[in-house]
Amino acid sequence: MNRLGKKANETLIEMALSADDDDAVLTKFKPLWSEGIIRTSIMPSSLLWEESNGPLCETISTSGSEVPIGSEIDKRHESKDSIFFRDGVRRIDFVLSYVDDLNKEWEKKLERRKEFESNLQKAGLELETEDKKESEDGKIYFVKIHAPWEVLITYAEVLNIKVPIKENDIPSMVENPLDCMLTPFRLPEKVMHPEPDYFTAPFSKDKQELYLINDENTFFSPSMRNRIVNYILTRCPYGTEEGKKKFGIKRLLNNGTYSAAYPLHDCQYWKKASDPNCDNERYTLYMEWARFLRFYKEQPLDLIRKYYGEKIGIYFAWLGFYTEMLFLAAVVGVICFLYGLFTMDENMSSKEICDPAIGGEIIMCPLCDRECEYWRLNTTCQSSEYSHLFDNVATLFFAIFMGIWVTLFLEFWKRRQARLKYEWDLVDFEEEQQQLQLRPEYEAKCTQKKKNPVTQEMEPYLPLTSQAVRFCISGTTVLFWVSLIIASMIAVIVYRLAVYAAFASLMENTQSLQPISGLLTPQLATSVTASCLNFVIIMILNFIYEKIAIWITDMEIPRTHMEYENRLTMKMFLFQFVNYYSSCFYVAFFKGKFVGYPGAYTYMFNRWRNEECDPAGCLIELTTQLTIVMAGKQIWGNIQEAIVPWICNWWGRRKARSNPENLYSRWEQDHDLQTFGALGLFYEYLEMVIQFGFITLFVASFPLAPLLALMNNILEIRVDSWKLTTQYRRPVAAKAHSIGVWQEILNGMAILSVVTNAFIVAFTSDMIPRLVYYYAYSESEDSPMSGYINNSLSVFEISDFPERNKPKQNPEGFEQCRYRDYRYPPDHEKKYLHTMQFWHILAAKLAFIIIMEHVVFIVKFFVAWMIPDVPADVKAKIKREKYLTQKILHEYELEKLKERLCHGDKRATEKEFIATEGRMELSRAM
Repeated sequence: MNRLGKKANETLIEMALSADDDDAVLTKFKPLWSEGIIRTSIMPSSLLWEESNGPLCETISTSGSEVPIGSEIDKRHESKDSIFFRDGVRRIDFVLSYVDDLNKEWEKKLERRKEFESNLQKAGLELETEDKKESEDGKIYFVKIHAPWEVLITYAEVLNIKVPIKENDIPSMVENPLDCMLTPFRLPEKVMHPEPDYFTAPFSKDKQELYLINDENTFFSPSMRNRIVNYILTRCPYGTEEGKKKFGIKRLLNNGTYSAAYPLHDCQYWKKASDPNCDNERYTLYMEWARFLRFYKEQPLDLIRKYYGEKIGIYFAWLGFYTEMLFLAAVVGVICFLYGLFTMDENMSSKEICDPAIGGEIIMCPLCDRECEYWRLNTTCQSSEYSHLFDNVATLFFAIFMGIWVTLFLEFWKRRQARLKYEWDLVDFEEEQQQLQLRPEYEAKCTQKKKNPVTQEMEPYLPLTSQAVRFCISGTTVLFWVSLIIASMIAVIVYRLAVYAAFASLMENTQSLQPISGLLTPQLATSVTASCLNFVIIMILNFIYEKIAIWITDMEIPRTHMEYENRLTMKMFLFQFVNYYSSCFYVAFFKGKFVGYPGAYTYMFNRWRNEECDPAGCLIELTTQLTIVMAGKQIWGNIQEAIVPWICNWWGRRKARSNPENLYSRWEQDHDLQTFGALGLFYEYLEMVIQFGFITLFVASFPLAPLLALMNNILEIRVDSWKLTTQYRRPVAAKAHSIGVWQEILNGMAILSVVTNAFIVAFTSDMIPRLVYYYAYSESEDSPMSGYINNSLSVFEISDFPERNKPKQNPEGFEQCRYRDYRYPPDHEKKYLHTMQFWHILAAKLAFIIIMEHVVFIVKFFVAWMIPDVPADVKAKIKREKYLTQKILHEYELEKLKERLCHGDKRATEKEFIATEGRMELSRAM
């Protein structure tokens, strides 16, 4: 890291010191320019600009190929849908655009652009400007950037980019005899593996003969080229303002100097380019990957990685693997659901509730004060039957299964990730070189410097006092928003308590609702409307907090890119966790648990009586809540991801459709697309991790959740690929060897899911009370569960009602009513106190939680221990490749030493020769 960091400073930061000298160039490039390898015409900045119309088309020559100043193109015969400069040779690696608006900051923006573009040329980049007259709307200038060979090889060494040195001779894996069955799901070999497999080594300018350089124009892929140019753009200075050095394209975009900066797609997505030099990878991705009709096909991960870079490639690899693993969970979930469906008629509890002789004779106490009336238990017949779909013995099995499934998913993903790291040359990927580099914003805002104890160089730092103040503001803001979520959840609870009586009265007095009164109970109506209201509040708070989270993370001025992403991730996840899951936690663990009993109810804020669960349990309400929030989020997410960008792009391109296609340039086509942004993948991961929480934390209440997630993810893969390929500008390629901090979040949620599902089975479902009755309190040997409903309901004397709770009317003159609890009857000496059965059930629930957690955790840790993180064949291949790569490099050094000895080079001593041979022997031994 330190060596490379210093080299980066030599190529860009040092350049800033000589930015005022119009003829100054990088020391690195000066000898090469003087030798004629690259002849760039560096003119004084004033000659590159017109006073009113912006930059002229400057003369830039490479190896004798020149484009003269002001050269005119015959628009009628030459297509502008090209990825090359006007000479048709130099590839466009990046495009900057700006609007030359004559406002009060026009001169300042003009100076910034002049300085910035001048410094880009001094860094070795070549520029070509399209005048605004050439643009579709006559307002936008486009600055096309090309990185010549010398720039590419310099920064390839700085960025430690690995390049081919020898074709891979390691035999591929033994073919699986079942592969023939998977043929319909396979893509063509050329699409799956667009390039041969090579042994690779970090690029070095001094060893160019070692690498397989067949063509300098194609040796570095377009994604590598745009990554290198973006590295230069983010660190190139553009002057000094308010006594501070300013640099980086991000600042220029923020202050409006440039309107956009992006690499180009290689062609239109719906047809191949006419240029034979174009790879048409975008077209291939669209035809083979981004269309929904290809949903059953595997993903071309190698092509995705080649076109978009490893960071996006690893996301789609993870999403695809997650979707594959969901198939198993969905199948088991459907089986558990079918078990509940087929045993619905055998459920003794719902039979007793629906029986007019049992449920029809049980008079239940009012569910709200004064306004609600007494009601018969059999009015909840249908809801109790549906509750059995999810509240049965299969629920326990599925909860345990999902605890193990989560472990299998995470462990097998580690193995898949390890294989990708090997195949994509990320084994020796040094996080420090890519993620631990100082952020340009950190370098710009931190004016104080101190000596780095490792490099012994001066570097910027943020004083401890400033850090403390910023963290206090950040922490306070996060706590405020989390408190706001909790307050909104309490508001929804108050809504539930306030409208229940209204729904009960409405359904009692409205004749048109009588036919569906058995299905649409006041409890269900309240739950559904409250869930919908909660979902709307979630979406609104989520939209606002996204902006707040980015603002406070920027305010903290994180030192590195990794720190920035991790801090933003934790803030957003904490907020989303509370936002999405708080209502589910309320229904699962609080609703119906603290209601008291008739005559001694508990009240929220001493005004609203706490909610009771349905006589069939709260599990069906948790299922309703989970379904509405999860399905609503997935539908809304797909609308945001697919429909909104499509509408924006359609509106932006409406003028271009009236002109000939050959005049609609490639850079203008991409300019009219949406920006993916640096946080584009962040939102994709966040969406999937929140979904992962739904199918793990509360899966015991809804076995069909994995099936919903599976169907969503099949669509999600194609929606993400479609929007990335057709609706967004090409993102800047970035490296990543893992899913980063999301892996730790998934691990944490996997552990938490065991606890939540154990509590759901114990306290939210009716399984434990039924089992206790079955084994300890049943009085019938022929039908052990008969009498359970009567046993689970306590008796209350209506005359004991205080005036506050007593219903206004009792037309049938009931003397007693029943309520859901285990308490002594009014004629017992321990009147309305908990019975011994209540304590037996509570002990059984706690024992079940402890046993289930320990069993699942033991199995989880055993499975994790049994499955190695890196497959054995991958380990062997990594060792083999390291050995062969070292051997090739050492043989190369040995040959160079021999040549120097033969030419009588005194510096090539016998000691160097012996040392090199020694390294080769050591490599063989390893």
